[in-house]
Amino acid sequence: SLRPSVAAMAAPPPAEPPVPPGRRCLSLPAVEPLVFLATVSLGLQGPLATQYLWDRLGADHGYNNRNSTESSGCGDENATADPLRQEVEALVSHWNLYINLGGFFASVFSVTLLGAWSDSVGRRPALILPAAGMTLQTAIYLLVMYLELHVAFFLLGRLVSGLTGDYSLILAGCFSYVADTSERRARTFRVAVLEACLGTAGMVASIGGGQWRRAQGYINPFWLAFATSLAATLYAAFFLRESVKQKKETKLFTLSHYKAVYRLYTAPEQPSSRWKLALYSLAFFLIGTVHFGARDLYVLYELGFPLCWASDLIGYGSAASYLAYLSSLAGLRLLQLCLEDTWVAEIGLISNIAGLVVISLATTTPLMFTGYGILFLSMAATPVVRSKLSKLVSETEQGALFASVACVQGLSSLVATGVFNSLYPATLHFMRGFPFLFGAIVLLIPVAILGWIQIWDSKHDYNHFQDASLSPRKD
Repeated sequence: SLRPSVAAMAAPPPAEPPVPPGRRCLSLPAVEPLVFLATVSLGLQGPLATQYLWDRLGADHGYNNRNSTESSGCGDENATADPLRQEVEALVSHWNLYINLGGFFASVFSVTLLGAWSDSVGRRPALILPAAGMTLQTAIYLLVMYLELHVAFFLLGRLVSGLTGDYSLILAGCFSYVADTSERRARTFRVAVLEACLGTAGMVASIGGGQWRRAQGYINPFWLAFATSLAATLYAAFFLRESVKQKKETKLFTLSHYKAVYRLYTAPEQPSSRWKLALYSLAFFLIGTVHFGARDLYVLYELGFPLCWASDLIGYGSAASYLAYLSSLAGLRLLQLCLEDTWVAEIGLISNIAGLVVISLATTTPLMFTGYGILFLSMAATPVVRSKLSKLVSETEQGALFASVACVQGLSSLVATGVFNSLYPATLHFMRGFPFLFGAIVLLIPVAILGWIQIWDSKHDYNHFQDASLSPRKD
């Protein structure tokens, strides 16, 4: 008979074999779709918002950007001497500064609070809130375009998103999720995979956004940005399972979450971890500052003389810059076969420096794309630094750690916005690409930091091995 016996039905199910600690959450749904959707939304909004500011502010000041580009305004060597055009460029740069400042000050406290909070209550709440905030921000941007409101309402949208953690908290939560579900030895590559999703999403958004904006204007692409951010919210709320196994009830508004972040740098388990955390954070800050600063200026640099790119070329340029995420992932995987992670990061930083130098001197479209091509390994450094930081703290501190990394990233975005967006209009008269050259020089500092830590670790391990081998054995 195929019918089970009563005893078999009454017997309890056999206990599942114990799961190794490093693989306890590997069966959970992937967090990559959430990153992909949120990044598509952000990738659509970034270049399009800058171009919208360019058109709106130009129209408000009597400067027709499109007609000027088609005639003698941009294709002319005297375009850089046009005082009205320079005024519009400076206004767009300054409004980008105000909007990014507002987003930073609104998010710096919420990211730290919610990131450390996720160590206790789980990652999902810390992912749902910022995704919903991005949805509200996009809705406000759409209202600005439909009703032709003042561009200052863009700042309102950034404030709303910042109060819920903004895109930085999505990244912090997702990287914490990866740390929860990956083994230590494979963590660098898992982080790189997550960052490659950022590049893929950004590339799709850049190509589609540029072509779509040229064909139908700004509103329809922003509707897609709204839909993708809403989809990210729904995915986090209904499809993503929790990666924190031992959850506990914890108040949200308490100073203990900020203290958890503070203790990472003041009372680590090993004394050497304290200064390593500080140095890796400094390196991450400088890399992020150059990354955000250069990315903020790419569109303005390409719109101006002598490149004078239209929206389709701007989309291709943004896609080329995002392609570095995928090429860096492939390069990281190959170079890991023969090099330590730190030396892979060093090669990535050298690629970044060389690419920025070429872009700073670019006066033609082929040369600009050559600079983007040289950046093919430029994103190999950040997953290595994130992985190094993650391995310096315990499993119960990953949320607090990546919250602090998100704060460092937010601070780097703030400094980048202030420095690069102020440096660009100030150096237009003698070298339009000077901010990119400045960024290449700054990257020499993290090159030195990562190299010094790796050399110190190698010497420390060698001395430890020598001491162990020379010590007498106890029989």
